[in-house]
Amino acid sequence: MDFISWDENLFLYLNNLGTSQWDAFWLFITNKKSWIPLYLVFAFFIYKKFGAKKLMITLALVGLMILFTDQISRFYKDILIQRPRPCKNMELLPYMRLVRDTCGGQFGFFSGHATNHFAVAVFVGMIFRQSKWVLPVLLVWAGAIAFSRVYIGVHYPLDIASGTLIGVLFGILFFRFWEMAIAKMRN
Repeated sequence: MDFISWDENLFLYLNNLGTSQWDAFWLFITNKKSWIPLYLVFAFFIYKKFGAKKLMITLALVGLMILFTDQISRFYKDILIQRPRPCKNMELLPYMRLVRDTCGGQFGFFSGHATNHFAVAVFVGMIFRQSKWVLPVLLVWAGAIAFSRVYIGVHYPLDIASGTLIGVLFGILFFRFWEMAIAKMRN
């Protein structure tokens, strides 16, 4: 069995673990707008801990980070790799659960949802690294969002794993930029 077949089989296994009783939950999890209140909580705690100037720097860096991760995932999906999403694979459709009416764009490698949310999770988790529970909780949160993409039928596990890796790397990179910016403010 080749790697792509393995990825498709793992997708079918994970995707078919779903049941109609859980569909609404995973649709909520996958919806970016569902997390706006959490982003506001992040901003509030950053403001409380660091003040308005550092919050503005943080928001600017998060905005740049999401811009970079989103555009990189789009470049890989739409230009470089062009691997069709599982919901666009006519051979898989009879065997999978497509939970929502829309499938997204034509291509899916790698997942922008996974990339963006893991980048935010690592970035914010590292800002609050003194609290040992913050990063693990945020990684579980990002993992749930990433898994939701397989559950609803729009990404393969390899799309998620690759997006996760890229997101973690960008989260670390932008945290380093944040540290440099904060250090310059002190001087």
